[in-house]
Amino acid sequence: MKLCATSSEPARAAWPLSEPALAYFPDARSAPSDRDLAAGAHSPGVAMEHIPVLLDRCVDLLTPALARHDSDGRGAVLVDATLGAGGHAHRFLTALPGLRLIGLDRDPQALQIAGERLAPFGDRVLLVRTRYDGIDDALARSGAWAGDVSGFLFDLGVSSMQLDRAERGFSYSIDAPLDMRMDSDAPLTAAEVVNTFPEREIARILREYGEERFAGRIAKYIVRARPLTTTGQLVELLYDAIPAPARRTGGHPGKRTFQALRIAVNGELDSLRAAIPAALGALDTGGRIVVMAYQSLEDRIVKTEFAAATASRTPPGLPVELPGHEPEFVALTRGAERATPEEIERNPRSAPVRLRALEKVASRLDTARRDAP
Repeated sequence: MKLCATSSEPARAAWPLSEPALAYFPDARSAPSDRDLAAGAHSPGVAMEHIPVLLDRCVDLLTPALARHDSDGRGAVLVDATLGAGGHAHRFLTALPGLRLIGLDRDPQALQIAGERLAPFGDRVLLVRTRYDGIDDALARSGAWAGDVSGFLFDLGVSSMQLDRAERGFSYSIDAPLDMRMDSDAPLTAAEVVNTFPEREIARILREYGEERFAGRIAKYIVRARPLTTTGQLVELLYDAIPAPARRTGGHPGKRTFQALRIAVNGELDSLRAAIPAALGALDTGGRIVVMAYQSLEDRIVKTEFAAATASRTPPGLPVELPGHEPEFVALTRGAERATPEEIERNPRSAPVRLRALEKVASRLDTARRDAP
């Protein structure tokens, strides 16, 4: 979830949920909890202030790499792989007047808004419409910039801009079409998933991408209720499908189903699995990467990729590190960092964030050259 975006007036519900459903889905008509804010709920009619998550911490972690050649960032390129409306990007470009930035986003609305916001920085900015697993192609399009990449920033998940535009169908608090596409030109929508996929496949999606323990039961209810066309219809169905004790605990019961459908529609996890290795491979020696994840499935992928990047390549069992087999990266954080209570109070959507960061200390080419006779 990218948390610096423009706000828009959410649409009113086309029809009210039943009173029994509202008793267990109060976020459909009232202010959400911090937990639900992060998961995708917000109060209809209330304009939300969008604040980039852990902005100061991202600056602290990435600036040493971006300014290692020149204190103003000259000679460095930052790739913002999840540009959104450009909140993080604007801060870096302002603080480092020599820095160049490549911004990636699959959402044309986001690119338009970010383009307007970052226009004052002129030719220091290159925006590319692509998923973040399109890093290699984006760098190829950047020409000479590709050789100067000193930093990567990933702020994963759905953006505030997408949440706050009711017609996008991401939020379970506003009645809207079942869409959930981050790229509005992509062919697959949430409506197609729930209305055409087999029951077994829907259950798999809910179980794997939403960690929903009632996945089979919900899938059965979905197939029985077809066609479903709006988020409000899906929320009411979840009221019927999820047992009452489970509805009363753990935050909004709809968050797991909505998360699962969104991930399936946008191929988020497959994209992330490809993007992290591509970013690590594109970094200069001395470069840094910061990744912020907002749910356990994303963070698990990041943790696995980072563990591999910081592991020694010396065969296990040898008593010494073999020359040229040292880890290419070192961790800059001890595990995953979380937002402070002060940050969460200021920006509730930062509550679930898990931030991890690495620095590239050597490349395989570097070590091969160093060890050559």
